Amino acid sequence: MSENNAGIKTRTDTRMMNAKEENSANTKEESRVVSASQQDYLRRLSQRRRRILAGRIMLFVLFLLLWEMAVQLGWIDGFIFSSPSRVLRTFKSMWSDGSIFLHTGITLTETLLSFALVVVIGVAVAVLLWCSSTLSEILEPYLVVLNSLPKSALAPLLIVWIGANMKSIIVAGISVAIFGTILNLYTAFEGIDADKIKLIYTLQGSKKDVLFRVILPGTLPLLISIMKVNIGLCLVGVVIGEFIGARQGLGYLIIYGSQVFKLDWVILSIVILCGIAILLYGFLSLLEKRFSSLS
Repeated sequence: MSENNAGIKTRTDTRMMNAKEENSANTKEESRVVSASQQDYLRRLSQRRRRILAGRIMLFVLFLLLWEMAVQLGWIDGFIFSSPSRVLRTFKSMWSDGSIFLHTGITLTETLLSFALVVVIGVAVAVLLWCSSTLSEILEPYLVVLNSLPKSALAPLLIVWIGANMKSIIVAGISVAIFGTILNLYTAFEGIDADKIKLIYTLQGSKKDVLFRVILPGTLPLLISIMKVNIGLCLVGVVIGEFIGARQGLGYLIIYGSQVFKLDWVILSIVILCGIAILLYGFLSLLEKRFSSLS
């Protein structure tokens, strides 16, 4: 009797082992299928990205070729519209005498300083408004009006009040982005999940704990997104300031070049400004991706 039971148990164990082996084999096969599907998807996604990049490069090269051809064939006046070859010669000339580094460095420095001050002041004021609902209700209409005001109208006043120097240009850069930053951050602070805040208070936490453990970490992705927008706005504000009261910088080159009909300087300055904007935006995009991967 015991031998029969042992035989039955052995057969049962054998069937269970076979079933486990079959399940394991099926799981491995499904894993290989999923892995192959993922690899195929990633391969198609990579190919699509390469096609998009190639299309962008081809479009840009085609634009340059048509521009140069239009000037060479006399379809447009090269003195007024310049041309890629003229811009390249101007760049080489200014590279050799070092002037391009001076003007680009000044504009870049003013942009980075105004951008840093916008981030610091914007976060500080938004936190202050969040801490005091009375103060936020008092200042909100003024912030809305100042944010809607065309900032180019403030630039001449800043030159008169502060003087035609780097300080006024940095303030012009700040004025373009600061009010929108404060309003967006304050709105984000107010939109944080109330249950999380209640949990901090339930655990005997203070308003400081709410700020540093819930509010600021919860709005950090939005802050980076705002920074991506503000870097371009600060560049615009700096160039506006240089239009009016600068003797150096890319904005000065644009104004001076248009006044003396050295339009090669104008086109070159615009190209460099586009390059600066792309590089700064790209850097912040990499920072955003790195933060997203860590979180």
